[in-house]
Amino acid sequence: MTSVLFIEQLLNGLQFGVMLFLMAAGLTLVFGVMGLINLAHGALYMVGAYACATVANYTGSFWLGLVASLVAAAVAGAVVEILVIRRLYKRDHLDQVLATFALILIFSEGTRWLFGSFPLFLNVPDILSGPIELPGGLLYPLYRFALIIIGCLVAIGLYLLIAKTRLGIRIRAGESDREMIAALGVDIRLLYTIVFALGAALAGFAGGLVGALQSVQVGMGEPVLILAFVVIVIGGIGSIKGALIGAILVGMVDTMGRFLLPSFFQLFMNNSDATSVGSALASMSIYILMALVLVVKPKGLFPAHG
Repeated sequence: MTSVLFIEQLLNGLQFGVMLFLMAAGLTLVFGVMGLINLAHGALYMVGAYACATVANYTGSFWLGLVASLVAAAVAGAVVEILVIRRLYKRDHLDQVLATFALILIFSEGTRWLFGSFPLFLNVPDILSGPIELPGGLLYPLYRFALIIIGCLVAIGLYLLIAKTRLGIRIRAGESDREMIAALGVDIRLLYTIVFALGAALAGFAGGLVGALQSVQVGMGEPVLILAFVVIVIGGIGSIKGALIGAILVGMVDTMGRFLLPSFFQLFMNNSDATSVGSALASMSIYILMALVLVVKPKGLFPAHG
């Protein structure tokens, strides 16, 4: 029973990691190509979750809601880039932080005005409800297992987009030398809008997927944003490969820490104290991991772009 529970928590950590990757990939793309610190990325995650919940509840189709999460977040991202972000590229990082923090407040209050303060709820689609039996007799929620598969497929698709397509070549060139590709006739403003919308779409897609596991509410993107920043610092800023490895590491360390540490402290503490201390240390574990990685590799595990 203990080994089954351990494997289940490993899968939970993997699922959490691949969802974090969807957030972190867009964040690292935007920073790598544009040099922009975008604190509003979590707000786009929230936009995707609200779009998915609203359309799914209106139409009865989770899949239409998921498409809506992609479209709504991409459109919101493109509009934000054109109206606000475009004016920040040549400003210092403090201006970028202040402006994108203001966008968080605008999105949060706008969402509260449109939908109210009460959370929305999104049902898991019938085809993915219930458990799936894995080798060894482990029953695992089918929807969570599907999230792992979807996240891996998105990672492969993103790799192929960046490595094998003309747009990917331009994105990688924009990371290396944006002045040169502008001089070669590439519309750099359009490229930036596309990259920002792509990053927003990934965040919104993650929001729609995770919305079926938790309530959809105002401010839901901020805790995930903090974890996404931890992921890209660990993985290496601007690196898609680093974002994937960093996200899985963070997902595993966070999930397994919450599972194992309280049990470890129960060996020499009473249950109440062990749970309290273990939970506190588990919350700190990903930041300890980040500090250790930065001590060994100050630029992250995979600092090269790509």
